[in-house]
Amino acid sequence: MSGLIKRGKGTFHFRMRVPKEYVGIAGKTEIHRTLKTDSARQAAELVPAMRKGILDELEALKLLQDQPNNPDAYRAAQDIVKKRGLNYLPSESLLLAPLEETLVRFEKLAEGDDIGAARALLGGVEEPGLRLSELVATVEEFCAHNNKHKNDDQLRKWRNPRKKAVRNLMKSIGNKDILVSEIDAAAVQKHKMFWQNKVSSGKTKPDTANKDFILMRSMLSAYYESIGMTEPPKPYQGIGIKKDRYEKPNRKLEIPVNWMTEKWFAPGALDGINDEAIDILLISIETGCRQSEISNLPPHAIVLDHPIPHLHIKVEEGDMCREVKNTASQRMVPLVGVALAAAKRHPEGFPKYRGNSNYSNTINKVLRERDLLPSEKHTVGGTRHSFESRLKKVQLPNDDRGELMGHSVKAIRDRELYGDDMTLEDKLALHKLIVLPVPKHLE
Repeated sequence: MSGLIKRGKGTFHFRMRVPKEYVGIAGKTEIHRTLKTDSARQAAELVPAMRKGILDELEALKLLQDQPNNPDAYRAAQDIVKKRGLNYLPSESLLLAPLEETLVRFEKLAEGDDIGAARALLGGVEEPGLRLSELVATVEEFCAHNNKHKNDDQLRKWRNPRKKAVRNLMKSIGNKDILVSEIDAAAVQKHKMFWQNKVSSGKTKPDTANKDFILMRSMLSAYYESIGMTEPPKPYQGIGIKKDRYEKPNRKLEIPVNWMTEKWFAPGALDGINDEAIDILLISIETGCRQSEISNLPPHAIVLDHPIPHLHIKVEEGDMCREVKNTASQRMVPLVGVALAAAKRHPEGFPKYRGNSNYSNTINKVLRERDLLPSEKHTVGGTRHSFESRLKKVQLPNDDRGELMGHSVKAIRDRELYGDDMTLEDKLALHKLIVLPVPKHLE
């Protein structure tokens, strides 16, 4: 086979002429590589992969020469070194490494390795310089596949807390827009002290601080993955602020059933509030759905021409794309009582609130102004909590309640999940156990 040579009774080697465009990069006109076998058949089988590997490496070396500051060049350098059984080390790290580590790399060169690979082997390719202020945009681009189902509002909610975490880190280190590679233990400690002072003064909760640390940790992980760093620094590893062990868990207060029936269902109580906001509220009462699950419904997800009218909550694509919280959140929810009446009034959904976060602020503000919330701490989000309490009062098992509300039954049971999902007919029967009477004016 062309390119195969055998030296005496030893192993086969592959000899390949370097394409003209790569001669200057390789520093030679031919490349010889051992195939590490004395079997002619096995050597012939190894040739195609060897040829492709050499061409890929020559292309990587060309990238190192032509575009040294390109993030792909940094990845290419790591690949070149990895193919030789080593991990890429920047030159400054190589100087501090054990002598044996450095000698191994020189041995690779002495064995006749390509001159162009020397820069990679000796750590001469710098990590792409990225400023803190550029981190969120870079990570967003790299994580585009994870966010492909998010609509604009959901992307904004994904982006904003990450921007805030970066701003807080920059503020804690003296408003400096440092390189991402300069985020070290000292910088992280200042970030932690920034939050510890706020927690100690009672201005914020540990959960808020820890969210910052979690987001920074995940963004750094994504960034270093994007540039192909095999052993990235982990400055936020193990960083967190402990919660007050006596602090009670923060839970949304449920709206009492008698409050809904006597206050909200009273004739004229909701007059003057826009129809879409009222009907989202009414649907939330009898479905237990998250507010965003209702306000973002596309028309085809409100199924009224079925023997059991229902909502079909799922990931959506196209013009009305939206992401749901998790896999368990994708479900069919029967419509009963005031929820069914509200859905019939809005079979096309709620365009005023679809794709934005305005509903919650609007309805909470107007109900508070009218003294239609039980206290300052209550919000309409409490209808979801009320829904579960109503199911609990009719002694519905925990995992059935979870399935109706879009929680993971596997997580609730803490074991493998067997059997089929609950049918829409079964769900309807359970919803009917707690359905509230529909006042004449809300039919």
